[in-house]
Parts: sequence; structure tokens; C-alpha cells
Amino acid sequence: MAEVKQAARPLSPHLQIYRWSWTMAMSIAHRVTGVALYGGSLLVAMWLVAAASGPGPFETAQAIAGSWLGRLVLFGYSFVLLHHMMGGLRHFVWDLGKGYDPQTRMNLARYSVVASGGLTLLIWLIAFTAR
Repeated sequence: MAEVKQAARPLSPHLQIYRWSWTMAMSIAHRVTGVALYGGSLLVAMWLVAAASGPGPFETAQAIAGSWLGRLVLFGYSFVLLHHMMGGLRHFVWDLGKGYDPQTRMNLARYSVVASGGLTLLIWLIAFTAR
């Protein structure tokens, strides 16, 4: 049987060739926040199970969530949730066929960080002043 010779194919450019940009960072951040939401959703499910289990387990869950570490985790979870939502809205704008020019892409990526951080702080500020 004849031997088939394959032509040498060029290799893909490596990450070192690409220049780091906001859209690359937000793409990675969107994936990371999606993974982090799995862990946060597990914590929400555990809190709901504690609430359904009676007053004793619910008080324990509330004490954990009310500690400084619990509040830090809740703050992080709220930021991750809002950041992922802003990334989804950015993709929705692209799905509408808008925002493909380079400057708009970069601005959408920057504004998604600013909006998610600002909304997180606003929600926590309202929560603490309403208490």
C-alpha cells in the first residue's frame, strides 16, 4: 500500500503573540464567574435546605452567613452574579449586531466591570442602610 504524505500545517499563534486586551480579559472573567456561580448556587441551596429543616439549622446558617467571612463570601457572590450578568448583556448587544467596532467593544468590556462593581456596592449600601 502506498504511504500517504501529509503536508506540514502551520501552528496556531500562541498566547504570547496576541496583545492582551479588555475583551480577552472579560471573556476569561465571564467564564470564571460562570464557574464561581456554581459554588455560590450550592451555598444558596444549602441555605434553603437549612431553612426547610427547621429553626435550629436555619439559625446556624444565618449565623454563618452573618459572620464577617460569610458576608465577604456573599459580597463576592453578588459581585460575581452581577459581573456575569453584565457580560451576558454585553453578549446580548453583540447578538443584536451592535457594538462590533473596536472602540465600542473595548468600552463595553470596561463598562461591564464598572457597572458590576458599582451595582454591587449600591446593593450592599442599600442593604446596610435599610437594616
